[in-house]
Formats: sequence, structure tokens, C-alpha cells
Amino acid sequence: MRCQPWRWALPWEVLLLLLGPQAQSYSWHLHEGSDCDEGSFIKHYFPATVEYALHMFNEKSKDTNAYRLVHILNSWREQIGYMLAFSMELLLRRTICGKLEEDIDNCPFQESADLNNTYTCFFTVSTEPWEGTFDLLHKKCLVGFH
Repeated sequence: MRCQPWRWALPWEVLLLLLGPQAQSYSWHLHEGSDCDEGSFIKHYFPATVEYALHMFNEKSKDTNAYRLVHILNSWREQIGYMLAFSMELLLRRTICGKLEEDIDNCPFQESADLNNTYTCFFTVSTEPWEGTFDLLHKKCLVGFH
């Protein structure tokens, strides 16, 4: 597989900016034999996968409020044939916005000392980002902090 910037990936560079230090604060593991550097994968493939995992969490949640990313705790990628698979551990927190609202990314977090407003979730997502396809392979969430 060749690494190259794909036109569709450019909006995800904005996500990297929005995530700020969170996007830089995780462990990233590359497998031997990769012909792409770490920065290319992070910049062009990983943000879209995180966004997909978060979208799937909100979509499947029975909660009427949306959750958004607080922190990327850990992540790594794997090559499965021609597809990529990203595994990630994310800290999510409940917002004051409904999950069908437009601007969830800028919605304030719910202020509460209750640990039930946070989840630590492990996701594995396979993707062909150059095709715009994602598939949630695994999701496990625990209530509270990591």
C-alpha cells in the first residue's frame, strides 16, 4: 500500500486541529515492514476512524445526550490484507447536547461529579479510508475513568 494524501482526508486535518494535544497524547505502534511513516497514518487515516467510532457510540447509545472525545488513551493500527484496522481506547464524556444536534464537537460537557457521565471505550474499526468505508469490529465500554 502506498501512502499519499487523499483529497477526502483534508477535512480530517481540521479534526486533528480540534483535537489538539489529545491527538498527540496516545501511544502509536507501527508494525514492521510498513512503507509509510507514522505521521502519514495519523494525519490521513486515524482521525476519520476515531470520528467513526464516536459516531457509532452515539448512534448505538440509548442516552439522548451526545458523548464526545475527551482523550485518546491508546491506539495502534494493523494491516489486514488490503484493509487497515485501528484499535483505540478512548475516554468519552457526556455533553449537554442531544445526539441529533448539529454542532456536537463544540458542545459543552455535562458538569457532574457522577462517573456515569464518562466511558472508557475500546474500539476496533476496519477501514478502507480511500474508499470511505468503515466497519466496527469490536466495541467494549466501561463506565467511569480509565
